[in-house]
Amino acid sequence: MEPKIIQGGNFSDHRGTISYVNDFSFKDIERFYIISNSESNPIRAWQGHKLDAKNFYCISGSFKIHFVKVDNWETPSKDLSIETHIVSVSDSKVVHIPAGYANAIESLEKDSKLISFSTLPLSNVSEDDVRYDSNYWKING
Repeated sequence: MEPKIIQGGNFSDHRGTISYVNDFSFKDIERFYIISNSESNPIRAWQGHKLDAKNFYCISGSFKIHFVKVDNWETPSKDLSIETHIVSVSDSKVVHIPAGYANAIESLEKDSKLISFSTLPLSNVSEDDVRYDSNYWKING
């Protein structure tokens, strides 16, 4: 499976605005997190997931979602190609990253918030989660 963007939209009228991503399915979602990076450390990097697919949706501000397809979990190549997608509260979309990738989350504005929907039950996280040094893959600003 490949990473993909699931595009949604916004509807506004005199009552306010509704943001939606109607093509996103919660069928395999087990849990979620809301991520708020600190101003002094706006990049949360690198978390790898052998089994867990991640789905990111911006609920405030904006983020860059960086990810790499891991070629070897013990010693991945430092030359892997980094793919990046920008998400913002004004562009209603989900970035889907399948299992087998490592990701980095970069806040672009103060008080940005990102919701992360995960497909793996919490009881299986210890066999899935792989952490790499925050500078393992170089993010180009």
